[in-house]
Amino acid sequence: MRRTVFSGLGAAAGAMLTALALCHAAAAQPAASLPEPGPAVDVLRQGQQLESDRRWGEALSLYEEAVRQYPGDATIRERFDLARMHYDLGRRYGDRSFLEMIGRLASEESLDLYGEVLLKIQSHYVESPNWRFLVDRGTGSFELALSEPSFMNCHLAGVDAATIDGFRGELRRRMAPLMIQTSSGARAAVAMAAGLAAERLGLAPAAVVLEYTCGASNGLDLYSAYLTPGQLAEVYSQIDGNFVGLGIELKAANGALLIVRVIPGSPAHVAGILAGDRILSVDGQSTRPLTTEQAADLLQGEIGTSAWLVLETPGQPSRQIAVRRTHIEVPSIEGSAILDAAHGIAYLKLTCFQKSTTRDLDAALWSLHRQGMRSLLVDLRGNPGGLLVTAVEVVDKFIERGVIVSTHGRSSGEDFTYAAHSGGTWGVPLVVLIDKDSASAAEIFAGAIRDHRRGTIVGERSFGKGSVQGIFPLNTGGAGIRLTTAKFYSPSGHPYSGSGVEPDLLMHRVARPTFDAVSMPQRGGEDPMLSAALQVARQQLVAQR
Repeated sequence: MRRTVFSGLGAAAGAMLTALALCHAAAAQPAASLPEPGPAVDVLRQGQQLESDRRWGEALSLYEEAVRQYPGDATIRERFDLARMHYDLGRRYGDRSFLEMIGRLASEESLDLYGEVLLKIQSHYVESPNWRFLVDRGTGSFELALSEPSFMNCHLAGVDAATIDGFRGELRRRMAPLMIQTSSGARAAVAMAAGLAAERLGLAPAAVVLEYTCGASNGLDLYSAYLTPGQLAEVYSQIDGNFVGLGIELKAANGALLIVRVIPGSPAHVAGILAGDRILSVDGQSTRPLTTEQAADLLQGEIGTSAWLVLETPGQPSRQIAVRRTHIEVPSIEGSAILDAAHGIAYLKLTCFQKSTTRDLDAALWSLHRQGMRSLLVDLRGNPGGLLVTAVEVVDKFIERGVIVSTHGRSSGEDFTYAAHSGGTWGVPLVVLIDKDSASAAEIFAGAIRDHRRGTIVGERSFGKGSVQGIFPLNTGGAGIRLTTAKFYSPSGHPYSGSGVEPDLLMHRVARPTFDAVSMPQRGGEDPMLSAALQVARQQLVAQR
């Protein structure tokens, strides 16, 4: 069984967890020396400081953006790759489900898990696998783990550095001459590495094999990844649009936990928590020395229990509140209203494409229709994507006929063309707002509207994430793997990867407003993109007369 999804943005932005969206590792690696002065030197200087402070999640976000700005800079790409490896390892070792799996997997079971992952890659990945590369990537992941406090404290406390250095050299010598041309050859090589580590370091084979498993999965591309049992459950929660938690989305920023979003109607919203607040402690424990994965563990809990938070709002004294954990329904539409009653211009903000989105959209559209909707603004700014089938269903509500999106993979089984159906189509003029964080399914929507000349696109060029991922549960350990299975293309055959959707009207981005802010367009300059979209909508209506 698999579920087909469009992943969110890039390596540094993932599915919303029960309390966090981003989880950052806390392990040190010497930063590279700075290159000669150039356009990216400031980025590398910032990254060097973040690496020195072991703020790997923030370093990853920085480098990910820089890779897009400076695609030809090899140094930035190298630092990005290293930051991602640290970030991924930190997530794993802050994840209780992963640690529990290491403890219960016997050597042969862990190798069966590795073999199953290789089989999924062989059967479904968008490109033919290079088995030598996958093993080498796993060796790199394992060697990095041998320098990480989180791994060392868990498995090798008391083993001296000289012993580890000696093992590292022996491992390289033993792996270098191996001819690895098949998946069975890869499994044999990893079994040898695990056996050597057990003999020289007393290291549990499962800990070694899982590093090779994660290295192979996460090294394929930005969007493919091994999923711990906990992460797999969180992905399914995102797809379903519900989870147990507080209703906040966090990221690490300047050594603190910054709240970037509060879900409307959630316990956090009711408690008065605001986007921009910082969490200083959870249940009396300071968040400063914690990785965000560790902080996520503190925030998680059984339904009905409470988390005591010390919060800081900029410019105000810190405060302590109790927030009760409950079942959270994540809305895919945050705010819909008639913005210009005289012209009948309606607005809705589509935040994601999940299982409930089509139902939520139907309800919003009929409500706006009853209020006199004659034109519609669809705000996709910050929308990271979601389910393939949902993206197709949403586009189908506005396009009568023709191709919505096509996908092409390595096997013919991944080649599909999705077309519109004439029934139930809304014919109101459309204006679609996008920004650089509009990705995957959001780009499917905007690209289809553009290619069919069904509306006007306003904003910034979108993210440019043009691949489809499948979620595959594994038989061993309750884990899973997310694999890129195909690339997707616009109705006119335009590839989205790396290029995104170009707006018809280019606008500079401002801070994304909340719905309360955008529902007051008469305030003018608060949201220039929205003001421009409103003007386009009025012009569309005049042209129809």
